[in-house]
Amino acid sequence: MSERELTVRLAPCVGHFDADQWNALGGNRNPFVSHEFLTALEDSGSVGSGTGWDPAPIAITDEHDRLLAAMPSYAKGHSQGEYVFDHAWADALHRSGRNYYPKLQIAAPFTPATGPRLLLSDPTLASHLLKGAEVVCEQNGLSSAHATFVDPDQLPLFEAEDWLIRSDIQFHWLNRDYDSFEGFLESLASRKRKNLRKEREAAKQGLRIERLSGDDIKAEHWDAFWVFYQDTGARKWGTPYLTREAFTLLGERMGNRMVLILAFDDGEPVAGALNFIGADAIYGRYWGCTREVRFLHFELCYYQAIDIAIELGLPRVEAGAQGGHKLARGYEPVQTFSAHYLVDPGFRAAVADFLEREREGVAADQLFLDRRTPFKKG
Repeated sequence: MSERELTVRLAPCVGHFDADQWNALGGNRNPFVSHEFLTALEDSGSVGSGTGWDPAPIAITDEHDRLLAAMPSYAKGHSQGEYVFDHAWADALHRSGRNYYPKLQIAAPFTPATGPRLLLSDPTLASHLLKGAEVVCEQNGLSSAHATFVDPDQLPLFEAEDWLIRSDIQFHWLNRDYDSFEGFLESLASRKRKNLRKEREAAKQGLRIERLSGDDIKAEHWDAFWVFYQDTGARKWGTPYLTREAFTLLGERMGNRMVLILAFDDGEPVAGALNFIGADAIYGRYWGCTREVRFLHFELCYYQAIDIAIELGLPRVEAGAQGGHKLARGYEPVQTFSAHYLVDPGFRAAVADFLEREREGVAADQLFLDRRTPFKKG
């Protein structure tokens, strides 16, 4: 295909594109770059006017207006909801008399889960997409572009265009062909195995735990979960990122790719966790409760997700950002990656130096954590 047949363009929103064409580029495998997920955020007002997340997807089409490649991206006026922290970079640029915001964020909003950030029908189109992002920054006065939680397989595509690479650590559960939760427990040291059994037993005491998916998730379930989500969001972020309508739209559009786990006490829902199912992982995203029950957070967010991953034969569980307490529960330290384009050469040089030093610390942290996993030694 010659370059003359390609058009690289900035679109007003993901909803501008045909769902089947968009999903054929990668959304059928990863829920958070699917047309359904991204348009649910747009249509519910979770992103868009007044949120600081203004949709600005970059796409490549052919002469027949067929979608060949796309990048879910947003013009950002702040750094909230990203989970890769660049506040120090913003402060440094502002101290020098320049503006860090707006910037271009290439991401699944509010979602610290790994996935493709370049949706491609052909890998050779990656360079065109990234050049498109660079031009958008330069022509619109944006300081930088940031692709967060990049699928490791796509890192070489960013490196080939000389984007800076940053790493961090999350805790993922890795499925080593376990046939059951008990099979997983057998891989742990004896004391850790006993602790996990006690936690599961204590968490379930007097409660009924139910998994819901697809049409089984009713409006009353979303109403209950919305209360849980608001409580957690208020404590963590000040204001919850998603609107109530977002959950309705997500349920309607991709309910079969979601598992809502609720805990009931005498018929009343008291806690819940929401998971998304991808082709090679289950992703734990939101949790909340109206009553504190010891170990219930671990049961709904971590152990139930492990059960589901084993049942579905999925290779891993991603349970979100941070949380060193996941380590004792069989979740292992795994590096995550982001890629960064900075317009100003001097600023780029300073950040590149910072990242070189930061990488040494991340590598040391991973070695430290690897030695403290709960698995049998030797």
